[in-house]
Amino acid sequence: MDTQGIEQMLSVLRSTAAQASGKPAESAAAGAAGGVDFAQVLKSSIDKVNQTQQQADVMAEKLAAGDTTQNLHEVMIALQTASVSFQEMVQVRNKLVTAYQDVMNIQV
Repeated sequence: MDTQGIEQMLSVLRSTAAQASGKPAESAAAGAAGGVDFAQVLKSSIDKVNQTQQQADVMAEKLAAGDTTQNLHEVMIALQTASVSFQEMVQVRNKLVTAYQDVMNIQV
């Protein structure tokens, strides 16, 4: 059984967790003050989710077209990985919107 899709998802999750915790990761961009640039981390995470979805779509299209190099279980794993990545991104967005609304409701 090929575990490439699972390993890729674990790598994305570990990278996102390292970036979110503020620990420098191999792919994290450091800001001018030595910290992590939030906008860059957010953009990088969105790009990774987009790339995962596009890869899964390409694999599904090849399978539907009858490409014999595509295994059904690999395509299903890629599609589920893309789905979980997207759901994670939506939850992060929801938390950011909630935090923004909380900050905007603070009485000064």
